[in-house]
Amino acid sequence: MSSRLLPGTRALRTFEAAGRHLNFTRAAEELGLTPAAVSYQIKEMEEQLGITLFTRTSRSIRLTPAGAVVFEAASEALESLRHAVGRARRMTRESAPLRLTLGARFATNWLLPRLARLRETVPSLELSFDTTDEVRDFDLDEVDVAIRFGTGHYAKTRSDRLFETFVVPVCSPTLLAADPDLKTPRDLLRHTLCYVDCRVGGKAWPNWPMWMAAAGIDDFDGSRCVGFSDASHVVQAVLDGGAVGLAEPAMIAGELSQGRLVRLFDVSLEVAPEYAYYLVYPESSAQDPRIQAFREWLLEETGHTAPYSSFGPIQTKGLCATSQR
Repeated sequence: MSSRLLPGTRALRTFEAAGRHLNFTRAAEELGLTPAAVSYQIKEMEEQLGITLFTRTSRSIRLTPAGAVVFEAASEALESLRHAVGRARRMTRESAPLRLTLGARFATNWLLPRLARLRETVPSLELSFDTTDEVRDFDLDEVDVAIRFGTGHYAKTRSDRLFETFVVPVCSPTLLAADPDLKTPRDLLRHTLCYVDCRVGGKAWPNWPMWMAAAGIDDFDGSRCVGFSDASHVVQAVLDGGAVGLAEPAMIAGELSQGRLVRLFDVSLEVAPEYAYYLVYPESSAQDPRIQAFREWLLEETGHTAPYSSFGPIQTKGLCATSQR
């Protein structure tokens, strides 16, 4: 087919949105057009190709068999173009600030307190932050590197294991002062116990029944525990003085060092050992001097003398192992 008979990118975007929603109004809302404009562009595209793309009724539209073929190809072409443009933009960003995406909890509690040391070590490196728990696409979202909690196995990327994590019970000094007899794990039963209620890789994040079992308490009733979807809510409940919570020491290091939180007992629970915090970046950007500098500093900061490649061995300790840290 002559290239002059192929629709332009704008028409393809309109057609792809209409085919995905099967609704001109929703496609128009996504594209910032009117439904009439979407309908006109689709009709124009049909006339240009000599193909009926949609079957229209008074209440709905649906793709014709020919339209379904064109829709699949248009979707793949637009996706490929978006990724190519993203890679091209990334190639031109080596003189710009390094764009880092990471979760708010990691940013606030781990990275930000260390930024002064980063500036001392690599004064020429500038960072900008995309603070979110959503997983970003390196090609589409204009980010350079990510710090994520996961397995470290991601397509077309390199990953360096920073550190695994575990949880310990913590409380406020106020609660401890009000209950000086809090001396054994069983003494926790008279307090409100909170934890993060979520799953990682199909396994429950360490909770109070698991911790009590590790501490040797087999008759624990967890029905009165309070679960939160976010660790920051657990920490806040503990800081307010009304609860004992399970928290990651690395994420509350500031509060522990300042005495705002106190660790209780020498029993901890590892999170699923195949999961850890990782530095992740595209394979195609491995030689970016900004990424190399940030990676070297980060691995040194986390105590690594050699990188942990995502292709390295996976540790196999049990999910609920009790450890002395």
